[in-house]
Amino acid sequence: MRVLLVGAGGVGTAITRIAARRPFFEAMVVADYDLARAEAAVAALGAEGARFRAERVDASDEAAVVALLERHACDVLLNATDPRFVMPLFRAARAAEATYVDMAMSLSRPHPERPYDECGVKLGDAQFEEAIGWEKAGALALVGMGVEPGLSDVFARYAADELFDEIEEIGIRDGANLTVDGYDFAPSFSIWTTIEECLNPPVVYEEDRGWFTTEPFSEPEVFDFPEGIGPVECVNVEHEEVLLVPRWVDAKRVTFKYGLGEEFIQTLRTLHLLGLDRTEPVTVASASGPVRVSPRDVVAACLPDPATLGELMHGKTCAGTWVKGVKDGAPREVYLYHVVDNQWSMAEYGCQAVVWQTAINPVVALELLATGAWSGSGVLGPEAFPAGPFLDLLTAYGSPWGLREQ
Repeated sequence: MRVLLVGAGGVGTAITRIAARRPFFEAMVVADYDLARAEAAVAALGAEGARFRAERVDASDEAAVVALLERHACDVLLNATDPRFVMPLFRAARAAEATYVDMAMSLSRPHPERPYDECGVKLGDAQFEEAIGWEKAGALALVGMGVEPGLSDVFARYAADELFDEIEEIGIRDGANLTVDGYDFAPSFSIWTTIEECLNPPVVYEEDRGWFTTEPFSEPEVFDFPEGIGPVECVNVEHEEVLLVPRWVDAKRVTFKYGLGEEFIQTLRTLHLLGLDRTEPVTVASASGPVRVSPRDVVAACLPDPATLGELMHGKTCAGTWVKGVKDGAPREVYLYHVVDNQWSMAEYGCQAVVWQTAINPVVALELLATGAWSGSGVLGPEAFPAGPFLDLLTAYGSPWGLREQ
């Protein structure tokens, strides 16, 4: 397997450090718009970096990405950029006849008249519209293969196959007790992506209604997270799992709730109130004359790079899937989860917990594809594949998962 990794930010860098310890691939090209960032990711691997090389590429330039795939004879494109670049990279992979893997899906657009009741363009719609072409070509696009979406979807498939006869509800529940020294507000993940998923209308799935939307931060609940994290208030957030899980797993209801905290929610609401969550450029004055900038990009530029916060972070992050249903005629309720301690991920890999937890899952998936344990064609989510091999390999990577009876 020869891999083109596009994006050498926090998650992309963590991917290189995890993959460098595994023998399943022949080469990995690390490409980024900022060549110095790609070079730094490769250089940090030291003696383990012999199979890696750095390149520059503009992720929005499909032709350039196709040329890079062909020049290095890469048979897989792993997308570690933000969701704005999903479609050009997705199309480039198809044009180059490469397998495509991402961790976030094509962007949504709210319903123009009823944004808090009906879906407009849903997450992933643009990719699923091209599924027939991928399937006819015998090509694979594995979408949403991070931690959430990704591992959370694997948990849903595992629950359906191994733990339940009938599922009433699947609820992804994400929470943490992470703190960052010296910052009152310092998101542990891309603020661009955080704004996108938290301020868009959340999507809920119900068997008798299909997909529908609610208002941001709706249906608050307190969820008790394992391994010392404890109770965290979680709210509805737009996320890919709600769009993926019902396609392959039978469940009467599917939700995604994120433990944000009241201060974080109020900050996001303020950004929205001021229009600072917008992606459309606005004209501002500068020393060299008027320039066009995206308000959301300005917010991102004013905040610290999440990849640089590891030394200042303390605590744990938990991603997991809560499932309620029936097994052998009796009601059952479980929480399948994966916890990463920031102190451990920094000591072991030099990566903060949230980006490391995201990064390990596509690497595991690549290894399963390389060995043939996972195979398929079309545009498929993690639920389309057997969960057992993934969870076994995740444990073999030294990062075990857990199951708690509720």
